[in-house]
Amino acid sequence: MFKKLLGMFSNDLAIDLGTANTLVLVKGQGIAINEPSVVAIQYDKHGQERILAVGQEAKEMVGKTPGNIKAIRPMKDGVIADFEVTEMMIRYFIEKAHKRKGFLSPRIIICVPYGLTQVERRAVKDSALSAGARYVYLIEEPMAAAIGAGLPVKDPNGNLVVDIGGGTTEIGVTSLGGLVLSKSIRVAGDNLDQAIVDYIKKNFNLLIGDRVAEDLKIKIGTAIPLDEELTTTVRGRDQVDGSLTSIEITSEHIRQAMKPSLEEIADALKSVLEETPPELAGDIVENGIVLTGGGALIRGLDKYLSDAVKLPVFIAEEPLLAVAKGTGKALEEIDLLQQTSYED
Repeated sequence: MFKKLLGMFSNDLAIDLGTANTLVLVKGQGIAINEPSVVAIQYDKHGQERILAVGQEAKEMVGKTPGNIKAIRPMKDGVIADFEVTEMMIRYFIEKAHKRKGFLSPRIIICVPYGLTQVERRAVKDSALSAGARYVYLIEEPMAAAIGAGLPVKDPNGNLVVDIGGGTTEIGVTSLGGLVLSKSIRVAGDNLDQAIVDYIKKNFNLLIGDRVAEDLKIKIGTAIPLDEELTTTVRGRDQVDGSLTSIEITSEHIRQAMKPSLEEIADALKSVLEETPPELAGDIVENGIVLTGGGALIRGLDKYLSDAVKLPVFIAEEPLLAVAKGTGKALEEIDLLQQTSYED
């Protein structure tokens, strides 16, 4: 009864703590924050630090900061790479979303990649607790993605979701409200960006940054050959003579750059399908596969994966928000999470 009373006076939060972006939902209000997972920290002459910016403003500083300012992405491959900075970021987002500092700390549900170690799970929970959470629950990303994509996860039917985020690709088979089978690989958006950087460096002797590579992926990236190739101009530094120059890049170049990474994702999907129990496999053949996450927006990726596994593949409505929405829906039943969430 006391816990229920506390809940009446606290705005519980759902957090999709992503490698690339963090989304925060307030219970009963929807998405309150959707910003890059980046923190800009300024150091004074004594080495003392203070947060200069968080989110979009901090992302704008990446690669452009003077020596006393660092723009840091504290999440790497779906896990905490910098505990202290992650705590700063979570605290900032909690205070910004909660707006009732000091009144009552919120309960928080955080989405995490499948397959995190107990140490990594504890790091996520401790980070949120240190940032002001009253209690922290964890939900695995494939389940959150499936819920957010609108799949009937509580039914006794097999559903398969592929969530391609910034740091990891999560593949999960759900049935009866749980994950029957799941796989997480650290090949996703960041990996694709780096592949583009490396390809352009190797084939054009041009040095570009991660942000430029990400823009190329979004603007002209494709998983399959196009009838009419897309082109764009890329500016960077010639690694031979150091001069600033520009070249023309086509969607075929980006496809070739991303090809090895996309093949890894397809192989992981095949692996999950091979391990799926026959009864659930029949459901997946009938229902198809659902794509979520930012990677789902790569041109032709649904057809690419469909051709690879010989099954229909569909892109979820608002794939970028699927995991956050699923985490938010779980928040609506947060009392049930005391029975189903991970307790370390």
